[in-house]
Amino acid sequence: MSFWTIDVSATELIYTPVNPNFGGSPLNGSYLLAGANAINDYKPPQEDSLLGESENSIQRLAANLESRLIGQLLSDVGNGNTGQLSTDDFLLNIVDNNGALMIQVTDKATGETSTIQVSGLVPDM
Repeated sequence: MSFWTIDVSATELIYTPVNPNFGGSPLNGSYLLAGANAINDYKPPQEDSLLGESENSIQRLAANLESRLIGQLLSDVGNGNTGQLSTDDFLLNIVDNNGALMIQVTDKATGETSTIQVSGLVPDM
């Protein structure tokens, strides 16, 4: 019988961080930044798109004002008054016809008219 002996040596594993922010070598900074810039696809907004955002804000304000005016017009109709609202794009005519609400919307650009009739409305008490 023969026994073979093998000498084995081991050392402990030591973790060394790569990122200089977490204790790694400062020489790795430019390498990591170059890699991050290579995969970064963010493009800052151009000045033209900033102007578009302000137009969208103006359009939202106009839409909110139109919505508020239409709400006020509907409230007046609920009190027994008829009403009409004219904007740049359309003409809105609201009539209370003995408890049946008739809303007529006319597109000023095409002249096309849509009529909406709602019946069975219960006035607020």
